[in-house]
Amino acid sequence: MVISTVLLAVAAVATPVAGARVVDPSAFPDVLDRRGTPAASQPPEHDPINVFADHGSWHGYALPDAASYGAFTGPMYIAQEFPWYLGKAFTRLGLTDQATGKRIDLADDPAPEIRSYPGSLSQRYRVDGLTLTIDLRFVTERSALLRARVDNSGDRPRTLGVDWSGALLRPAREPMRSAPSLSAAADGVQVDFAEVRVPDEYMTSGTERFHVTHADAVSTTVQGDSYVTARQAPLRVGPGSGQEVHWAETYTFTQAERTADATEVRRALAQPQQAIRRSEARWRGYLAGALRGVAPQYRRLAVKSVETLTGNWRGAAGRLRHAGITPSTTFRWFVGGYWPWDSFKAAVGTARFAPELAESAIRAQFDHQLTGDSPDAGMLPDVVAYNNIAEGGRHWNERNTKPPLAAWAVWETFKAGGRAGFLREMYPRLIAQHDWWYRNRDVDHDGLAEYGATAHPDNAKPGGALTAAAWESGMDDAPRFDPDTGIRVLENRDRSGRLIGYSLDQESVDLNAYLVADKRHLAEIARTLGHHADARGFDRQAESVAGAIRERMYDAKTGFFYDSAIDSGAPLVKRGKGMEGVIPLWTGVAAPEQAAAVRASLVDPDQFGTAVPFPTVPKNSPDFDPNGYWRGTTWVDQVYFGTAALDRYGYRADADRLRARFLGNAQGLTGAAPIRENYNPLTGAGTFATNFSWSASLLLVMSGRG
Repeated sequence: MVISTVLLAVAAVATPVAGARVVDPSAFPDVLDRRGTPAASQPPEHDPINVFADHGSWHGYALPDAASYGAFTGPMYIAQEFPWYLGKAFTRLGLTDQATGKRIDLADDPAPEIRSYPGSLSQRYRVDGLTLTIDLRFVTERSALLRARVDNSGDRPRTLGVDWSGALLRPAREPMRSAPSLSAAADGVQVDFAEVRVPDEYMTSGTERFHVTHADAVSTTVQGDSYVTARQAPLRVGPGSGQEVHWAETYTFTQAERTADATEVRRALAQPQQAIRRSEARWRGYLAGALRGVAPQYRRLAVKSVETLTGNWRGAAGRLRHAGITPSTTFRWFVGGYWPWDSFKAAVGTARFAPELAESAIRAQFDHQLTGDSPDAGMLPDVVAYNNIAEGGRHWNERNTKPPLAAWAVWETFKAGGRAGFLREMYPRLIAQHDWWYRNRDVDHDGLAEYGATAHPDNAKPGGALTAAAWESGMDDAPRFDPDTGIRVLENRDRSGRLIGYSLDQESVDLNAYLVADKRHLAEIARTLGHHADARGFDRQAESVAGAIRERMYDAKTGFFYDSAIDSGAPLVKRGKGMEGVIPLWTGVAAPEQAAAVRASLVDPDQFGTAVPFPTVPKNSPDFDPNGYWRGTTWVDQVYFGTAALDRYGYRADADRLRARFLGNAQGLTGAAPIRENYNPLTGAGTFATNFSWSASLLLVMSGRG
């Protein structure tokens, strides 16, 4: 990566949507509960601490408890793909009254103001005639700027010693335990990291560094795993006046990143008020874009959605060549990589407040589109991450892809940001992806595609291709992929007889409905770019596939859409209903009378109209499990697809009622709890990952519907 790339990326993705009404972030305190202190260096698989990160940072912070007043919790840092805590409170500010030698005890304030706001964390203490305010905000992809202001409300001048102290929170086991090393720096303190390659746990290259840089002259002493940094000059604060000190906390992976980021850090420390104003303006723009059209009762939820998406925003690093949005910073396995349909769903909501970040998230996926002589040229890998397979990355997965939602995401992002250049850039890539489906996943060449798997060696193992095909659908453990249904795996070969992958022997209704939408969005993009012949061709193809879905995948007796069997062309009714059967309505494929029949299932409380509506499997199914991932939980994307489907066919009252029921009954959405990956459809309890990006994105879209 060229050194300037980091700085260019910062400028590119930080731009909020233009022309929206100004909204003050201070109007939305504590929309997420960000308090917490880690018990150990390695967080649990589901971290209960909702750390604050922003601007593409790979580290984040939380709000302190009484034992850590004067510091922000952590930081949490990402060891390439996995989260760890550097300390419980690594940088703790202390004040000493030099006239008396007395240490100012912040715990003497019985009611400190410790808050989070969109774009910042803040602490305020009133002790001994002084008011201490500390705030933190990210000003680059790698650095947070911290400001401490001391105001003197007394009638005498005060002379204060200022210091910062902290300690490493070492990992419990080797080789991770020996990875961090603490040392003094001329401008503060730093932690360097040794090379450790423990897949699925801790990955460093020996070039990573966490660095605390002070604006003023300081001296640092290190003793073992603890340090003290002292400001060389005391802070003199006259009666009725205030003074500020500033420092930056930077986490980088390489020397090139440090070189690029150091210029911005020096500028921020030299002109901190300007850096703070830029950050505040960025967030005012985000909120203005996000809150347009949002009803008052959903405004805090919309802000929480923005905070969730920006918290999962990662700047370019390692194999991730553009900034993107990870699924969740607080679930260990979702921190250091991008999944295509996660990214595409995340982009649609992000485009409401930061269109250029949405573009970058899409671009980050297409950076790894397979090209050239690969039998899968055009395909997007299922997961890309900081490390590829050769570097020991276990996340990276080219065994399958994910459903084709890219053209939808590109078109929605374009509508929000209006950049024709982005359409021109993406158009040939989208066509290559679209064509891949018909070349590699249409085993009988009838124009209806199947989920399947690549020719990866692991897919040739027993059960390998079926597992990868289920992953490809995004609905990993859905009943329609159960081996006991008699499902078979078929080989896909090119004209030369070369194995190019596998298909299931069922043509999936959601996949083909998505492909109809893909064609229609490609037609819109083509028309916008002046490629009118292309547009007409995509329109014709869309109508042809839509007709086949209506004819082969709908069962009139049960009034629902299903996957269809390759051999007979009949809908696989015995495998039961699932939310995949709603996608033909979302994409406008269903005939009006078909939509009316599906609508009856969606509003039925014994099927999909549960307390938290749109479970992935209906309540009356023998496969229904309200905590079963894709076997009955309610996912926010399915709520979006279901309500948008009803809206599309004119059932607006149903859509509004079910949307409001979900927003009201899914636990924690309107409080300070994090947004969850999915919800129990009967109780509303949140399940699986917290701070989940596609949930936040589509909640933001739905909150704008009132």
